[in-house]
Amino acid sequence: MLEQQLLNALSLGSVYALFALGFTLVFGVLGVINLSHGAIFMLGSYAALLLVDKLALPLWLAMLAAMLAAGIVGLVVDYLVLKPLRARHAPHLSPMIATIGVAIMMTSLAQGLFGAENKRFPFGTIPEQSLTWGSLHITVLQIGIIVISFVLMLVLLAVMQRTQLGRALRAIAESPKAAALLGINVEGLFYLTSFVAAALGGAAGVLVGLSFNAISPFMGQPMLHKGIAVIILGGMGDIRGAMIGGLFLGFAEVFAVAYLSSDFRDAVAFGFLFLILLIKPSGMFGKVLERKA
Repeated sequence: MLEQQLLNALSLGSVYALFALGFTLVFGVLGVINLSHGAIFMLGSYAALLLVDKLALPLWLAMLAAMLAAGIVGLVVDYLVLKPLRARHAPHLSPMIATIGVAIMMTSLAQGLFGAENKRFPFGTIPEQSLTWGSLHITVLQIGIIVISFVLMLVLLAVMQRTQLGRALRAIAESPKAAALLGINVEGLFYLTSFVAAALGGAAGVLVGLSFNAISPFMGQPMLHKGIAVIILGGMGDIRGAMIGGLFLGFAEVFAVAYLSSDFRDAVAFGFLFLILLIKPSGMFGKVLERKA
């Protein structure tokens, strides 16, 4: 059924877009690719699971707390890892290598604490109610995932485009030195960006954990690969591109599974990515930067 596949694709694509949004936000403002974003995504899932399982918090409150916890982790990573590299004007590859090390540390820590096997939310945590409209079967969880993802994405987009804070962040993205001369607290906004990006990653982690009801220390790595693909597809550092790229990847994967085979899921999705980049190498909304001698 086409309608059912469209719904499934929208649900999956919205999570991909939410994850990629935090990824591209860091790149757009800080100018670095934070490869610990997948590990933070994973820690957000575990935070929600622990709060629901051990403290019996309602799911909505556990998700908010997990976003806060993930944001704090992102803030700590920025302060301990990225800030010293910024102060030393380190080459662009240094933050990537450093955050790879951070991701490995986080994954190993999660494996040591929780084990390598999948963990599941307690029975009754995930809403099982559903609606049927003709041949379309919609679960409450799917509605929640789509609504939460789009609300967070649209709020961020509105902040970036229509507020003084968003204008300050865009100024920093263009030139941190010029923004500092204009009186903008560049370092403080770097911290805020890292916090918000990590919180969005944590939210995506909770939604994926609920969607598949499976959380493991290794769930961040595949999502990291897809996040990189999405921000390249949409245009590096472009929020609109991350949203549309995430949806595109979700639709490509779902339709590949539905009409071909699950074995071709990644091949079809990344094959389309390759073709699009052949046509527009800078991505859908990216700008080609010219080097001048």
